[in-house]
Amino acid sequence: MVTGRRKSERSTRQKLSSPGRPPVWQRENLCRFWREIAAGLSSEDAAVEAGVSAPVGNRWFRSSGGMPPTNLSPSATPLKNRSLTFAEREEIALECARGTGVRAIARKLGRSPSTISREIRRNSATRGGYFNYRAITAQWHADRAALRPKVAKLVTNVALRDYVQDRLSGLIATPGGIAFDGPAVVWKGRRAVHRQSRRWSKAWSPEQIAQRLRLDFPKDATMRISHEAIYQALYIQGRGALKRELSACLRSGRALRLPRERARNRGKPFVGNGIMISDRPAAIDERAVPGHWESDLILGLGSSAIGTLVERTTRFTMLLHLPRTEGHGIDKSVKNGPALAGHGAEAVRDAIAETIMELPARLRQSLTWDQGAEMAQHAQLRIDTGLDIYLCDPQSPWQRGSNENTNGLLRQYFPKGTDLSQHGADELRAVAHALNSRPRKTLGYRTPAEALDGLLKSDMIEGVAATS
Repeated sequence: MVTGRRKSERSTRQKLSSPGRPPVWQRENLCRFWREIAAGLSSEDAAVEAGVSAPVGNRWFRSSGGMPPTNLSPSATPLKNRSLTFAEREEIALECARGTGVRAIARKLGRSPSTISREIRRNSATRGGYFNYRAITAQWHADRAALRPKVAKLVTNVALRDYVQDRLSGLIATPGGIAFDGPAVVWKGRRAVHRQSRRWSKAWSPEQIAQRLRLDFPKDATMRISHEAIYQALYIQGRGALKRELSACLRSGRALRLPRERARNRGKPFVGNGIMISDRPAAIDERAVPGHWESDLILGLGSSAIGTLVERTTRFTMLLHLPRTEGHGIDKSVKNGPALAGHGAEAVRDAIAETIMELPARLRQSLTWDQGAEMAQHAQLRIDTGLDIYLCDPQSPWQRGSNENTNGLLRQYFPKGTDLSQHGADELRAVAHALNSRPRKTLGYRTPAEALDGLLKSDMIEGVAATS
């Protein structure tokens, strides 16, 4: 470990001290590039707008992990007036070529003569024993001197690094201890994660790991790290603390971050004749009472699907196994007949009823769903289970926020564009257990299982007290 750290420090020093060739771009180009990225442009288009070539823009984007460095982000504080700008260095270079004296240059720029003298002495090229001042070379020297290299905390703290890696890459298992490896995945640097299988893991997010450290090590100040430091260790080239392969275990699974403006939303079809979410009691919105659920389907290749049930108060999750019916892909579907893909209205109704009826009566209050065709049997579902059924407005998935967030977490295990029918009921229970045993920010970094267990215990205590 010490040897690796020394090599990392030595390579950093060599990178900073080697003269090399000054770049043709400047800080202004970088700032303009990241402004265009924040506006939603691709790396190539943003590079053209910044005045550099497309390959240079691609290199900037990948070396920074898809996010601008703190000092170059659009929200960064501008440089202080005490630092010379590139435009001022161009003026100095022109005046030096004309033979203008240091004090005359200082008066023209409104700077101290000592500032100009020090700039020429420090940042000039000195080949042949002469001070040959060039603006590009001087700016390069100044930027190099301003760097403050620092060894990453995950490199120096082995225990902290092991804690982070274990929670990023640990295998999932059922409550009985049966482990599931999930699909075998070959790591690729720029893989299309939404169209390929992904490795199954506990997959805590960096923020969950960072906050859970405070609960697991309340008195150990060395076991502290920010979630941003974990992201940088995964995404930014040269940090060297964590393997980049572990980025496949993150919720997004991306090898690079995705700027927010590049995201796109999609709508869903409309199904009427139901009680709308606007008629839902305010007590449900406040999440004060458990037993109110949100539900949806996550779809995969070949019309495969998995149903999700999320409890609003505790975020406890249950998954619905929706196997394809016999004859799928062989027999021709009958108009207005049962859906052979396994997620038709009847199949979804039966799966919800079978799963929800395993819970205590106190935890079976209401269900909120999108206006998808799979909810055509919502009236019969209400009769079978006693649940109050509420439907969201068209194209308003945010009205089921807990369920949408959970579906995003589940995409770590069931990515888009993959066949979800290959996963059996036992595997779904294992994934649900992994989700229910990972800490959640909204629960104060308790797990959904802990939150639900606390509610059930308090209910038992209240029941015993009432009987006494």
